Amino acid sequence: MGKEKLRAYPTFIAQNDSIYLVYIPDMEIYTEGKTIANAIEMARDAIGLKAMDYEDDGKELPEPSSYSTAIDLAARDADVFDYSKGILTLVDVDVDEYRKKIRNRAVKKNCTIPYWLCEQAEQAGINFSKVLQEALSEKLNVKL
Repeated sequence: MGKEKLRAYPTFIAQNDSIYLVYIPDMEIYTEGKTIANAIEMARDAIGLKAMDYEDDGKELPEPSSYSTAIDLAARDADVFDYSKGILTLVDVDVDEYRKKIRNRAVKKNCTIPYWLCEQAEQAGINFSKVLQEALSEKLNVKL
């Protein structure tokens, strides 16, 4: 079994006017959210994306630092914005699960078919997305 991919990184969340600014020092990530819950969601997403970049580049994920180290890292940028006046919490990400989620997300594709075929398919109640997925799966010989 491979190295554990579940990580919990110290994350600072500080309100600035009507938004919540987020800083994850171990990964040098800055993001924001509209609420605290949204800020945590944005932090988790940013960590997942950056972790995938690390892996894709063949780099090891940084080890989460201790609270005291995270505070020291945040202090370096206190002249720009003092994150220590906000909340220091842990945000966890399972990198393997995050990668699966990203790979399985729906993407919108535009395709062109003859008008008459579209009319008949709509009258028959055909789900265009399902038909395209099934056809691509069969053509590529992969399971959905």
